[in-house]
Amino acid sequence: MDLDDLPRKQSGPLKDLEQEDLSTISVEELEERVERLQDEIGRTQQEIQSKQASRAAADAFFKS
Repeated sequence: MDLDDLPRKQSGPLKDLEQEDLSTISVEELEERVERLQDEIGRTQQEIQSKQASRAAADAFFKS
């Protein structure tokens, strides 16, 4: 069984972010929030690429 097959948690930091009331946050704070979230997206995408490369290397190793 692959970890991707397991059900996702319905709580946690991401769920908290999704449910946060943004109407009380200033424009400046919202802009900073967007910037930080974009940084986190970039970091997450890099991790995905790293894991895909590791998986491809392992697949190639075990196929030979």
